Amino acid sequence: MISPYLLTGATRLNSFCKKLDIAEQGGARALWIANHLFLRDPVSLAATSLARTKNLHLVLMAISPLTMHPVQAAMSAATLDEMFPGRITLCFGVGAPADLNALSIEAEKPLKLMREALKVTRALLAGETVKYEGDHFSVASRGLVTGPRKVPLFLAASGPGMLELAGAEADGVLISAGASLPFVEQTLEHVRRGARGRKVRTQGLVYTSIDDSEVAANDRLRRLLAILLRGAHHRANLEAAGNKLDQAALNDAVLSNDWAKAESLITDRIVQQHAASGTREQLKQRFSNYHRAGLDEVVVAGAREPDQISRILKIQERMS
Repeated sequence: MISPYLLTGATRLNSFCKKLDIAEQGGARALWIANHLFLRDPVSLAATSLARTKNLHLVLMAISPLTMHPVQAAMSAATLDEMFPGRITLCFGVGAPADLNALSIEAEKPLKLMREALKVTRALLAGETVKYEGDHFSVASRGLVTGPRKVPLFLAASGPGMLELAGAEADGVLISAGASLPFVEQTLEHVRRGARGRKVRTQGLVYTSIDDSEVAANDRLRRLLAILLRGAHHRANLEAAGNKLDQAALNDAVLSNDWAKAESLITDRIVQQHAASGTREQLKQRFSNYHRAGLDEVVVAGAREPDQISRILKIQERMS
């Protein structure tokens, strides 16, 4: 299954709406709406999107308990589900470091916080009267007025502990963009370890570009991958794919806005290993490889032009 991911900072709302229409017309199962501070509100956009479409499922991704209390998150998801039954998923995540830093919010050791957030939210969505006292959150014998709502809870995770928590407590896990196929397999092993046999849906953000020319397709993604793969936490990801990348030089180039240098370091091989890029047939094969690596759903990221989204979604028809 292939679904698009849309940022909430599009220059014009009519551009967002056009992509939304393309997603439904293209047969996407779901639309993943990003939550980034100082951009547009994802809950408002989700409500508008659900009203505008007939079948599209919306995923609120990834709501941080550091900036939205789990009770408020549960209220939002339950209200949307009450209005559009069965069409909303709530995905938690720690949040983008730059966003949190802008609010002077510390995100050190968030595992316990996320475990509490999942526990409180699941109980509320189950219709329970919740009496809970944790280190981070407390609820004094209250329940949602909506009653029980069947809203799946996903977790955006990357580190081993968070991945095991997703396996143990969430209905689904979302893997970060830029993951190579071997790294996806390694990552999902942590999820399986936490799940202990229970079924957990697996999704992964995948930077995607399509063109009649493979090089032209790759060129669209080089800057995005340069910004992403410079981080030290991607070293294991690169090594799993057998790629050698001078991350220090890449980081220096990005920080100095030397995009020619930064993009030159992202070779075609690196794009091939850490994204889905190329011609229609190459993307079809790449998506199949991600599914074989263990992803139930490929969440297409980095495709910002409506034509790109439309062409990518058409591949799904050929894979059915």
